[in-house]
Amino acid sequence: MMRRLVAPVLFLGLAAPAFATPADVAASARDLAYGAYQRGDYRAAMAEAKKRIDANPKDAAALTLVGRLYLEGDGVKRDMKTAMDWFRRGADAGNAEAAYLYGVASLEGIDIPKDRARARAYLEKAGAQEHAAALHLLGEMALENGGKEPDFAKAMAFFKRASAAGDPDADYAIGVLYKTGKGVEKDERQAAEWFKRAADAGLPPAMVEYAIMQFNGVGVARDKAGAVEMLRKAALRGNAVAENRLAHLYAEGLGVEIDLKAAKEWRDKAKAQGLNDPSLDFLSNAPAPQKPPVPSEPAPQPARK
Repeated sequence: MMRRLVAPVLFLGLAAPAFATPADVAASARDLAYGAYQRGDYRAAMAEAKKRIDANPKDAAALTLVGRLYLEGDGVKRDMKTAMDWFRRGADAGNAEAAYLYGVASLEGIDIPKDRARARAYLEKAGAQEHAAALHLLGEMALENGGKEPDFAKAMAFFKRASAAGDPDADYAIGVLYKTGKGVEKDERQAAEWFKRAADAGLPPAMVEYAIMQFNGVGVARDKAGAVEMLRKAALRGNAVAENRLAHLYAEGLGVEIDLKAAKEWRDKAKAQGLNDPSLDFLSNAPAPQKPPVPSEPAPQPARK
């Protein structure tokens, strides 16, 4: 169940223009440094941030902004190690996002040595400020629990806090715990509710789980048409399991009309992602769908006299 963030996902995601801004950075959005960053004037952003740090070496937002500039290579040569140094300083000064980033880097060994204890300490710094992703990761760490028995109660507590902070991955994790009865009494209705929350937030794995429950009428009223539509949404987002499930539905005519062409297309999409399903191999030799013959126009009738 671990869905740990890895380097490419973590750091490339931050480079997107619409990255989530932590509250303490957002609060300083009117300052010259962050304003320049938003305009894309990265050299000015660096200069203004450095001025602020010279005036106050514990300016957490400015320290974190410098780390972000080195991380993304904006206005400076991209330097992950230097970025980590700035994030550590920002975290120690109280910035939640910097603490989260440095914690993940410590957990994954991203340009600094792996150190699980240090990772936990910095993730807890971020979690103390209700940083959603940090709380979710702490919950996953409680499940992994250093190879020992999972601490389900601790994990659930972290997931609930992450959910309250708006993290759909945590909603999904809570759904899994209720579905499997791990650490809580098994409750399919609760599982469906949590999967639905995560699905509504656009999380494809949750869409798949909720669609399956919806299709079978488990924990939620049966709605085959709604389940097919939910699977389609997940498949269009590139989820291989959803693609595979859609292939089966079209091949077997479950909730939809049989459509071997569509079944083969979805099977091939899932297969391209490494999800091979021998039970769908027959589609390779399935006859191409035949178009109904076009009726010929009726012969003209002689006009009546």
